Amino acid sequence: MLNRFFGLDRHGTTIPTELFAGLTTFLTMAYIVVVNPLILGAAGMPVAGVAVATCLAAGIGCILMGLFSNYPLALAPGMGLNAYFAYTVVQGMGLTWQTALGCVFLSGIAFLCLTLAGVRQLIISAVPKSLFAAVGGGIGLFIAFIGLSDAGIIIAKPGTMVGLGNLTSPSAAVALLGLLVIAALQSRGVKGAMLFGILLTAGVAWALGLAHFVPGAYTLSDLSATAFKLNISGALSLKGGIGLSLLEIVFVFLFVDMFDNVGTLMAVTKRAGLVAADGSIPRLNRILLADSASMLVGAMAGTSPVTSYIESAAGVSVGGRTGLTSVFVGLFFLGTLFFAPLVQAIPAAATAPALILVGALMMGALTEVEWGDPGAAIPAFLTVIIIPLSYSIANGLAFGITSHAVLKLVRGQARTSDWLVYALATLCVVRFIYLAA
Repeated sequence: MLNRFFGLDRHGTTIPTELFAGLTTFLTMAYIVVVNPLILGAAGMPVAGVAVATCLAAGIGCILMGLFSNYPLALAPGMGLNAYFAYTVVQGMGLTWQTALGCVFLSGIAFLCLTLAGVRQLIISAVPKSLFAAVGGGIGLFIAFIGLSDAGIIIAKPGTMVGLGNLTSPSAAVALLGLLVIAALQSRGVKGAMLFGILLTAGVAWALGLAHFVPGAYTLSDLSATAFKLNISGALSLKGGIGLSLLEIVFVFLFVDMFDNVGTLMAVTKRAGLVAADGSIPRLNRILLADSASMLVGAMAGTSPVTSYIESAAGVSVGGRTGLTSVFVGLFFLGTLFFAPLVQAIPAAATAPALILVGALMMGALTEVEWGDPGAAIPAFLTVIIIPLSYSIANGLAFGITSHAVLKLVRGQARTSDWLVYALATLCVVRFIYLAA
């Protein structure tokens, strides 16, 4: 039955191979079960509830992707999207986390409608690939900066805005140890290096008395702290209606999620040999629909937007070729549900190294920018630098899209087919004017 449904023979794979591929992918991305709750905890969300929601959203998302699209793509709450949710939407814009979850749900509805109408595909074709890469690199710097700050390695200084912290403090020293351990494990090609490094560093932090946690009995009822707490009416009432605040949040969720998906899709499908002869990705609509539905599930469970993970390539590298790989990843995440609330025992000093190195891995996308071409390099650079310095992915995106449109215009390269780019740039300019008012 599995052979017929997933076409295992046609793709030259077997059930044991798909199982091993699923386990490999799971181990490489399991760190999200620890890191995501602590990031969203900065937004005031219950850490235990978010941990359970993370496992549930990832599990259902992976299974849905596998069954509906038959691709070895794994889904989970996205890094970068969770940072935007916690630090920009909640802390920066002052929304409650319940209202922010409402925005995530509305984004999922918008994604679903745009996918069915073919608009997401239009945007993908209109935005230059260099900006896709720049957003990934900028988010990488953003996440790394948050990790360095959480560890006390980088601190605020009046004269220079930021500076080096006290590296001999227990928190910074433990974080540096974790950084070394995870980097060493990754350089040796150890599967699950990030997760193992976090757990080892947490053990050291516990031994030094840096973590304080009283273990108790946990059940799946912990999910009730975040499940169905989304405030959709509050999201719709932002700025007196469906105003610029809501549009900005949906806009950023749309673009970051879309860039994550496109970059991951291209990398994973090429590596798996699943790209069509003309370079297109078969069943792209099914992939995007599964992604949109997973975001809705995540919002209802109580977590930031769910997206596809580049770590899916790890499973592909050991033979994963069909959606059965994703189904197995989903089952592993669901199995982790029973241990998820224990992430409250993980101190920030142990997760900070993971944030820093996830940021480092995301910088690899910048190799796709044509740095010798000013038309590509300048928008990409502005996007990369504005995201961490303004603490906003939205600002970086707006600078990148606007500068790209202006440079095309002054270079005489504007075409009527670029109407969508100029429409997006106009929205970005209106946003800047609105924020300055």
